[in-house]
Amino acid sequence: MKWLNYLLFFCVITVNSQDSISVIKQRQSPLDVSQIIGIDNFGTEYFLKNNIFYKKTTDNTINYSNVQLGNLTTVNTFNPLKLVLFYKDFNTVIILDNRLAEVYKIDFNSTQPYKNITHVSIGNDNTIWTFNQDLQQLQLYDYKAKLVRATTLPVVSNVLDLTSNYNYCWLLTENYLYKYSYFGSLLFKIENKGFSKLSESNDNIILNQGNALFYLDDKTQKITPVKTPELLINQFLVTAETLYIYDSKILHEFQLKN
Repeated sequence: MKWLNYLLFFCVITVNSQDSISVIKQRQSPLDVSQIIGIDNFGTEYFLKNNIFYKKTTDNTINYSNVQLGNLTTVNTFNPLKLVLFYKDFNTVIILDNRLAEVYKIDFNSTQPYKNITHVSIGNDNTIWTFNQDLQQLQLYDYKAKLVRATTLPVVSNVLDLTSNYNYCWLLTENYLYKYSYFGSLLFKIENKGFSKLSESNDNIILNQGNALFYLDDKTQKITPVKTPELLINQFLVTAETLYIYDSKILHEFQLKN
C-alpha cells in the first residue's frame, strides 16, 4: 500500500505542476490534548481531552461533557455563538452557546422520517448540514422547524469529511470533493486523489494526504502543495491565513504565504 500512497502523491504534483505554497514559522507551544478542534482570530482554543470539550481563552477555561451520549465525534466552532457537537453513536447533535451552555438538542432517532446521520457541520440561521447515510445525501436541516431545507443528489462513495461556512458546504468522499451552495446546488466537483481530511478558511480549502498538505484555490480550483517542515501531521486546521499543525505533543503555528 505504501507504493500506492507515493503514486497518488506524485499524481497530484504532476496534475498541478505549480510552485508550492510556502509557510513562515510563527511559534510553537506544548499541548496535551486528545484533539485540537479550533483556534479563532482572538486566540481562543477549542479542544477535546478525555472526551470533554474545552474552551480556553486568555482569561479562563470552561468545559462541557455529556457522558450519556458516549464519545464526542466532531465539533464545529465556525460560529462561536453556536457550537455544534455531534455524537455519532447516539445519532444526536447538541448546540451550545459561547458559555458552553446547552441551548438545543437534536435527536435524529426521533425525527420523522428517521435519519441515520454520519457527518454534521454548521449552517446558516437555524440550520446544520447533515449527511444522511441511508439516502447517501447531504441535507440542510432546520432543527427548529424540523424540516429539510435543501437536499443534494446522492453520492456513490464513502464520505470522509465534511466542512462548511454560512454560504457553502464541502463534502469529501473517496472519489470526489464536492462544493455545494446554501441551496444544495452543486458548484463543482474535483476528483479525490488520495485526500482524507479538509479544513476551510475564506472559501479556500486545505487538504490532507498522508503526511502532506495541499491548498485548493476556490477561484481557480487548482491544488497546490503546501511546503511545510517535516512534521508528523496528527491534526491540522486553518484560521484566516494561519495554519496550525498538531503532532500530538506540540502545536505548530505557521503563516501561509501564497
